[in-house]
Amino acid sequence: MLKFFSTGADVPEITDRARVDSLFKKHRFRVMLAITLGYGLIYTCRLALGVVKKPLIDSGIYSPSDLGMIGSALFYTYALGKLTNGFLADHANMKRFLAFAFLATAACNLMMGFTTALWTAVLLWGLNGWFQSFGAPGGVVAMTAWFSNKERGRAYGVWSTAHSIGEGLTFLVVGSAVAVFGWRWGFWGPGLIGIATAIGCFLLIQDRPRTMGLPTVNDWKGDHYGEAAKPAAKSVIGLQFSILKIPAIWVLCLASALTYVTRYAINSWGVLYLQEARGFSLPAAGTLLMISTLA
Repeated sequence: MLKFFSTGADVPEITDRARVDSLFKKHRFRVMLAITLGYGLIYTCRLALGVVKKPLIDSGIYSPSDLGMIGSALFYTYALGKLTNGFLADHANMKRFLAFAFLATAACNLMMGFTTALWTAVLLWGLNGWFQSFGAPGGVVAMTAWFSNKERGRAYGVWSTAHSIGEGLTFLVVGSAVAVFGWRWGFWGPGLIGIATAIGCFLLIQDRPRTMGLPTVNDWKGDHYGEAAKPAAKSVIGLQFSILKIPAIWVLCLASALTYVTRYAINSWGVLYLQEARGFSLPAAGTLLMISTLA
């Protein structure tokens, strides 16, 4: 099972420079398209619960505290999974790693549309959080493999628009679908989107360049950091844990965590607040939050 997800072996490099250039240009575009739109579209599977809360409460299926419990399950498993799956992503074939995760999170959403049992929903939404946690580290690993040191700032800037794409689609499109077809489509719609996204990512994303007979992207671009002294060789796991010794990383982690409190409070409860406290319809509440996230 683990071997299936592992990155492939390096193969002899292609010697035709024109062929190398052509393959890099083609696959870099495809990878960036897939990780940006893919991660954005899969966001609909993460935020679906925030759109369907009022219909679920009005139908007597769940109470607000029940919904808080279900939503918390995703956040806890997402946090744990983002840590562990980040370590695994460094050793994985992104084509399979991301496609599997997106297909699994789609399945969780589809099953959520069929259940009204609290603990089943908690379990499914927790599993959804776990599979969602593959997305960010997987996207970063794919980006690092195909974009050189000096390109990664721009590449990350493009990729970071993904969550705004996903939030906007969830609040407007999924919210409108729920208003017309009922709460179950708040999960089924994202589930179908997730299946299509998984297929698209499998078709577009490639493993590391070296597994395709290409040089590393830094070799191709001639983009290497100067080194005053050769550092001692470390294993991948050693390099990963060495990051934890950098104080700035912990400061950034704390800042990100505090930012997420506000962000996910709005994403999780903003639609319900606008509906109950401000009298907005579901499409109107979704439109307002869509404008906010795109801004």
